[in-house]
Amino acid sequence: MAEKSTGTWNATHLPDLTGRTVVVTGANSGIGLTATDALARAGAHVVLAVRDVERGRAAAARVRGSTVVRRLDLADLSSVRGFAAAWQDPLHTLVNNAGVMMLPRQRTVDGFEMQFGTNHLGHFALTNLLLPHITDRVVTVSSGAHRWSDERIHFDDLNLTSVYDPRRAYAQSKLANLLFTLELQRRLTASGSPVRALAAHPGYAATNLQSHAGSPVMRGFMRIGNRFVAQDDRAGALPTLYAATQDLPGASYVGPDGFAEMRGGPTLVGRSRAASDPLTARRLWRVSEELTHVRFPLGEREPAAPK
Repeated sequence: MAEKSTGTWNATHLPDLTGRTVVVTGANSGIGLTATDALARAGAHVVLAVRDVERGRAAAARVRGSTVVRRLDLADLSSVRGFAAAWQDPLHTLVNNAGVMMLPRQRTVDGFEMQFGTNHLGHFALTNLLLPHITDRVVTVSSGAHRWSDERIHFDDLNLTSVYDPRRAYAQSKLANLLFTLELQRRLTASGSPVRALAAHPGYAATNLQSHAGSPVMRGFMRIGNRFVAQDDRAGALPTLYAATQDLPGASYVGPDGFAEMRGGPTLVGRSRAASDPLTARRLWRVSEELTHVRFPLGEREPAAPK
């Protein structure tokens, strides 16, 4: 079992991953590309699952190791289904890394609020469709932003149509990532599967994700933060790499060990009370199945509702 505090752990401590296949969503930039490079250098065959194949190929050309690029648009469930239907080989690790952040009001192809639809529902569908092939673990990238706003899933208005706020929408999607991980691990355990579900967050990492914020004021604030506060994408990728390769319990959450979890080496971190609620996690799972028409594939029975 790994130590709770990892101190100076970095990518040079990755084990030999020769013979292992890893899918990384959103692998063409930011911590996704950095994680891809580190995993490939350690011997893994890495599939860059990206929306823009040309950008993906340009990114793959910068990676030293075995890679392939495949198209995946998480904001389009038909693309998610197509990606999964084409998969035939064993898959050791799925890294649900891709995400959008604090966008102005937008909808996915299927009509969902863009941040909830991409960050949560797209990965929810992808994971369940690929799960029969996965042999080791699923790592989902969340964020300290799961503590923002009112810290709840708006089941009565998941698309936030009544009052849309980019910050609240992002926070909801990141809270959903953690609740998804919690319920996925419960279902894996109940089905007898050895696969583990884990989550990670990069702290405050300087990537291009922040450049898509809808508000010019917010973009300006983030540019200042990226320059003077944030750690670089190499450090930001370490929690993902740690969660993807170290012997950690299912449902573990990994983040930086520094002040306010904004920077530092990877370590096990806590999550909000809202992100730890099994009943909310179960409810979110049922709703996500209804919205995506994708179900848990390993035969676990739905537990009886509490009296």
